[in-house]
This record gives sequence, structure tokens and C-alpha cells, in this order.
Amino acid sequence: MSSTQVPVFLHLLADRALRPAAVRLEFSGTAEAAHDALVSLAEQPEFSTLAAKFPCLVALKQAEQWSDLTWITLQQAGCKGVDESAVFRSDALLKPVLPAPALWLEGDWMLAAPAKPNGSQSASRALALKLVQLVVADADTRDIEDVFRQDPTLSYHLLRLVNSLGMGATRRITSFSQAILILGRQQLRRWLNLMLFSARTDDHRAPMLLACVTLRARCLELLAKQAGMDKSDQELAFMAGMFSLLGVLFGLPLPEVLKPLQVSETLVAAVLRHEGEIGRLLHLVERTEQRDLPAVSALLAEVQINAAEFNLINLQACQWMTGIVCENQGAGHE
Repeated sequence: MSSTQVPVFLHLLADRALRPAAVRLEFSGTAEAAHDALVSLAEQPEFSTLAAKFPCLVALKQAEQWSDLTWITLQQAGCKGVDESAVFRSDALLKPVLPAPALWLEGDWMLAAPAKPNGSQSASRALALKLVQLVVADADTRDIEDVFRQDPTLSYHLLRLVNSLGMGATRRITSFSQAILILGRQQLRRWLNLMLFSARTDDHRAPMLLACVTLRARCLELLAKQAGMDKSDQELAFMAGMFSLLGVLFGLPLPEVLKPLQVSETLVAAVLRHEGEIGRLLHLVERTEQRDLPAVSALLAEVQINAAEFNLINLQACQWMTGIVCENQGAGHE
């Protein structure tokens, strides 16, 4: 892929039910650079997979800048044009209500303070956070098992996960200790992070928040890999993406949420102060979410990742995110 491409921002949109449902492609630059970047993305197998699950939208005003060949190539890959009147923006603290013409919702509304959860849902989320703490601290399997026994929702979804075909188990798992052993500590930690953000009926932000944090974490992991970091640092980058939005999830200052987790100082420094290589990558992802082209371009130069590599990473992260979101919506979480 050409290194002369421009960054393409894959921007997540919600539908009228406030669930993640589409991706909008946004970019700046010359028509030629945009053509190279967009056609290169459209030719990736991940793009057609993504477009089959989530509509991939392009503003019709931007499409007018392209040649017929560019637009035909994108349409064949699954792209659709969208008028600006179909997209409504909200950064409000209140639950968004879309006007009649709008089909899609954008903005930072999902980062607003959470509604007060009921007792059982609050307890379930608190137990999930306790489990994260135990796994990070490499606690005894028996201690982890005891926490699962306290929450039927977490227990159900753990067993559902390890009994799925994706785990490749030769026999169905019926105990927590077996489930934890088969899943492995690293995957257990990752899954628990996702469970923290899983949809709850008391929190209208939850479906989009899960999608946003999943996209952020996976993008960080892939950027770390592209930057030449080893496996342990790639996993740390994934955790940084997850942990960076815990304050939003709980409606508390992030340092307060992280304090009892006893995570590494490297992770804390990255998440709270953007320090170190992972902190710089987190800053890059956050600027990407805001479509801040000057900052993104500067940070890409710092980490020595070109626009073509950046675009492919964002595409792969989006495709991975849709799998998590579809699984979560199909699991019937409360």
C-alpha cells in the first residue's frame, strides 16, 4: 500500500435505538490521495466483512469530489452515500432523542455521566471490576471462582463463552474452575474488561460504550504490534484502551477507579498521563476519535506508522469490534 495515502477516520454511529449500527468514512486531503486511501481500504477483505454487518457510509458531499471510478469501487465494496440530514449530532448529558429525518446518531453523548443503576445491576458491574482486580493480581483460581458464584449473570456468560465453538473445547464445561483453566488468565482478563461495558437496561450508553471501548482497545493493540512492541506490551496496550474509559463507565474520576486494581505503573502512567510508548499510542487513538487530522498526522510520524498502515489497522479494529458487538447483542444481556 502507498505511504502517500491520507488518514481515513472510521467513525462509529448509533441508530435510533442508540445501538452501534454504522461506520462513516471521513478524510481530508487531495482527491488523488483520498482515492488511493479509500480504494486501498475497499480492496481489503475486512472491508466487505465490515460492510456486511454495519453500513459503511460516506457523506454525499465528499463523494462529489471523486471520480466515477472511485465511487463505483466503494459501492461495489459495500459503501453507501448518506446525506447530512440523516446524521444527528448530540453531546448532551441527557438521553439523545433523534429528530424525525435522522437515521444515525454521532457525538460524545455516550461519554456523559451514567444514570444511577439499580441495586442488582450495580452489584454485577462491581463484581466484574473485583474479578478484574483478582485476575490482574494473579489471584488463586479458587478466589476467582468464589466471585463468579456470587453473580448468576457473570457465571452464565462465562460458561456460555467457553462452551462456544470458538473455544474449541472437546467437551462442554460445567464448572468455573474448568472454564477459567480453558479460557486462560489473559483471555479471562480481556473478557472481563468487555463484560464491564456490556449492555444493561439501566444505562442507555452501554451498547455504544462497549463498541467504543472495544474499538479503542483493539486499535491500540494493533498499533502496538505495528510499532514493533512485543506480545506483553501489545496486551498492555489493549488493557490501556479498556481501562481508559472506566471512569466514564462508573461516573467517577479515573484515578479513583484504577487505584484498587493494583495495575502496573506503566499502565497507570499511559492511561492517566499519556506517558511512554503506550501512552503516546493512546493519545493517537483519542485524537483519531476526534478526527483531529493535524494531531493524528504528527503522532503517526512520531511512532513511525504511515497512513496506509494506520487505515488498515482502523479497519481491522472496526471489523473485530463488530464481532464483539453482534455477540453481545445476541447474548441477551440485561
